[in-house]
Parts: sequence; structure tokens; C-alpha cells
Amino acid sequence: MSETVSDSHGLVRRLGPFDATMLVMGGIIGAGIFVNPAEVARHVHSPGLIVGVWILGGLIAMAGALVYAELADRRPDVGGQYAYLRDAFGQTPAFLYGWSLLLVIQSGGMAAVAITFARYFLDLAPLPLSEGMVASAVLLLLVAINCLGVRAGGTVQSGLMVLKIVAIGILVIGGWWFASANPGFVTPRAASEAGGAGMLAAIGAAMTPVMFAYGGWQTSSFVASEMRNPRRDLVRALLLGVAGVVILYTAVAFVCVYALGPDGLAQSKTPATDTMRMALGETGATVIALGIAISALGFLSQGMLTAPRVYFAMAEDGLFFRKVAEVSAKTRVPIAAIVLQGVVAIAIALSGTYGQILSYVVSVDFIWFGMTGAALFVFRRRDPPEAGFRAPGHPLTTGLFVVACVVVVIATVASNPVNSMIGFAILLAGIPACRYWQRTNKPGRA
Repeated sequence: MSETVSDSHGLVRRLGPFDATMLVMGGIIGAGIFVNPAEVARHVHSPGLIVGVWILGGLIAMAGALVYAELADRRPDVGGQYAYLRDAFGQTPAFLYGWSLLLVIQSGGMAAVAITFARYFLDLAPLPLSEGMVASAVLLLLVAINCLGVRAGGTVQSGLMVLKIVAIGILVIGGWWFASANPGFVTPRAASEAGGAGMLAAIGAAMTPVMFAYGGWQTSSFVASEMRNPRRDLVRALLLGVAGVVILYTAVAFVCVYALGPDGLAQSKTPATDTMRMALGETGATVIALGIAISALGFLSQGMLTAPRVYFAMAEDGLFFRKVAEVSAKTRVPIAAIVLQGVVAIAIALSGTYGQILSYVVSVDFIWFGMTGAALFVFRRRDPPEAGFRAPGHPLTTGLFVVACVVVVIATVASNPVNSMIGFAILLAGIPACRYWQRTNKPGRA
């Protein structure tokens, strides 16, 4: 199989269309979908609204996928979303995105998911180890695999993603086929929703866990320069991958409320496990626990493969340690960037603050989603038209995506004001750091 070096970066194009699609889906599907349906049911209380909120979130995610597909076609550069923000708004917003990715969005999420993996792993294999030790060990393992090359990391990620789909399929089919319909699903209690503004507020609060679960499709763009044909493969992967996740997530939400009913779902701490226990007994609970562990591992694998490319791009632009922009002559991957991602995630996992940091993620992450959507308006106005993918319905669909991101941020701040403010403080702390790097290193590409 032929491979080419990606421009002047020293990275190698080894990822194909299947890898790209699995990266999109793997960046979205973590352990959250196995838990978040219960979070939604605590805010909205009828089966129709519980499932409907997931459909609404899916429509927003698809609108975002259309935006990112056009951006990927326009700028198939290393760092993906970082490059879009840099080219549209300049170095400082792009740096702040990478800063928040490292300190809040990616590392906090990976630490939380690593602990989730450790809990399920230790339930399945009760070893004399702490959760922190298991989480650190799995993160170190994924660092080592991804340092071997993008092909090794991509193969592991694709394999884990296939296993995730199998696990979700077992949950959906098992819950639908073997579990009985809950009376609360068949005959929902009347007048369970507040009217008017109260219902809108409830839907807005429910959208926070939904959009957190749907977030992550953008990470596939980070490795665009290591795809054999990014303008074709990444565009298709974004559209097919997000559509596939919307179908899977909606099916999971439906089967959980079908088996547990709205009240039972709202009271459940482990809705996927409870659904499988009703369908297949303790064997079902064990099977889905294994599926959740695999799903968590797959999310970690995807994050370790993709996110370091943003820090690599930052360093190439002179906005980070120069060492992070170095590519191994043997494996053609940015080893220092990969190790950095692993070290920060491990530190957060061992500190025990990952849960708090995770609560910052949505408010900060959706600022960048909204700004990236706005970047498409900048490129459409500034750059001459060219052949390639164009987001259908632009500017309407792009505008709706940007507005939806703003609404999600506002709803998250309203429901979690203190944690959101801490997240914003971490974000703003990146401004002096950016100025330091701009003074220390020459601007522009190394």
C-alpha cells in the first residue's frame, strides 16, 4: 500500500475511509450514552420527550457535521478545528482552543472515562488494584500503542469501535426483544411536564447531557493530514459517522425508556445495566458491563490518537514547546505530543478532580463549536468559491448550529454557574500563556 509524507509536517498519510468513519464515531461514543439517558429523564418525564431530546440533539449534531465537512474540504490541515479557528480568527483564539483542549476538554474527559473503564474492569476482574492505578495503566498502554505509529493507533481504534457498535446492538436488540414494555412507557402519567417556559427550561437542561454525549465528531479532523484522501474521506466520514451515532443513540434512549419507563429511568444510576438485567438477567448485566468497558477504552484510544495533533500544530505555529512539534523519524508520529496528552490525563485521573473538570467541558467546548460554525461564514465571505463539498442549506443550517451552540452554553451556565465560571477562568488564563509563546517563539510555521 502506498503512503505519502504529509506536506512539510513529516506526518504520513496512512488512514483510509473506514478508519476516518470509525474515528468520527469513536470520538462521539464513549461511556456517556450508557448513563446519560437517565440524566435526560430527570429533566423531562414523558417517553416522547425523552426520545425527542435525543433526536433534537442528533439534528444539531448533523448540522454541525455539515459545517465541519465543508471546513474539512476547505482546509484538510493538521490540527483540524485548531486550523479552522486560526485561519478564520487568528492565533489567539486558536491557541485558547488548544489550551482548553489540553487542560479541560480532552484531558478531563479522558480522565473521567479512564476511571469509568477502571471501575467496570475491576468489577469484571477483581484485582488488588486501585481505580487510579488501572486508569493510569490503560492510558500508558494507549500512549505506547500510538507512539508506534498512526497505523497502529488507527487499527486499535477501528477494532474497538466495531466492538462498541456490537455492544450497543446487543443492548438495543436485547432490551427490545427480551424485556417487557414498562407500564410507564405504555401509559405515561398525565400532565407530567410543566407548561410553557417551564417545559422549555426542562428541555434546555436535558440538552446539556445530550450534547455532551454527541460531542466529539470534531476530533477526527485533527488527523486530517494523516488521511490518504482527507478532502474525500473526512467529509464522508463526518456525515456517515454522525448519522450512524444519531441512530444508535436514539435507539438506546428508546429501549431504556421502553424497558424502565420514565420514572424508572430517572431513578436509575446505570440504565443500560438495568435494562440488560431485565432482559437477560445477570448474564445480560455482565455482558453490558463488558461493553461499557470496551466503549470507554475505545474513546480513550480515539482521544490519544487525535488530540495530540492539535498540540503538534500549536507547536508548529510557535505557540507551544518546540519539542511537541517533532516527528519521530521511525514511526512518523509526534511522540512528545502523545506523551503530553497521556501525562496530563493521568495527572487529572490520579488527582481525583476529573469529575469537577468534566462539568466544565460542555460550557467551554460549545463556545468553540459555535466559533467554528462562525468560521464557515468567514471563509465563505473571504475566500473565492471553489469546487468541493458545500454545507447544504447554508447559511440557515450553519446559523441554526451556531445559535444552538449558544443556547447550550447559556443553558449549561444557568444550571451549573460556578463550575462554568471556573471553566471560563481556565480558558482566560490561556491569554497570558499565548502572549508568552508569541514573544518566545517566532510566529508562523516552524
